[in-house]
Amino acid sequence: MAPLTGSSTAEISAPLEQVWALVEDVERAPEWQGGLNAMRALERDGQGRAVRCEAQSDAKVRTVKSVVRFTYDGPGRLSWTQETGDLKSLDGSWRLEDLGGERTRATYSIEADLGRTLGMLVRGPLVDMLRHMLAGVRAGELKKQIESD
Repeated sequence: MAPLTGSSTAEISAPLEQVWALVEDVERAPEWQGGLNAMRALERDGQGRAVRCEAQSDAKVRTVKSVVRFTYDGPGRLSWTQETGDLKSLDGSWRLEDLGGERTRATYSIEADLGRTLGMLVRGPLVDMLRHMLAGVRAGELKKQIESD
């Protein structure tokens, strides 16, 4: 199976620093990201940020576990890569752009290789549903969380 890739973008009515504060708090992500069941810090950097976490996600056919490493390049970029887990590979990022006038553009991107076992379970329409869940709605979820606070 080819890698599962996707992205989404939203313009948020909030300053970059406010959006970054939520994006960089990766342990809170399960509160507002659908399908992300848990995020537990395994390692922290000198600023107390979670840099290595165990994540559990609902892949519709089963719960997928991954240990991911985060790289903070704030307030414009947060990226992550899977170190170990149920997927063959996983890379993702948030890119934030200051649009001025207390507006921020947020772009979420992800690329996942489901591997042979999970790839055999995820076929046809389920691939599009999983892509939408993993990437298609993320920027909108961030917008909704920020603008409802």
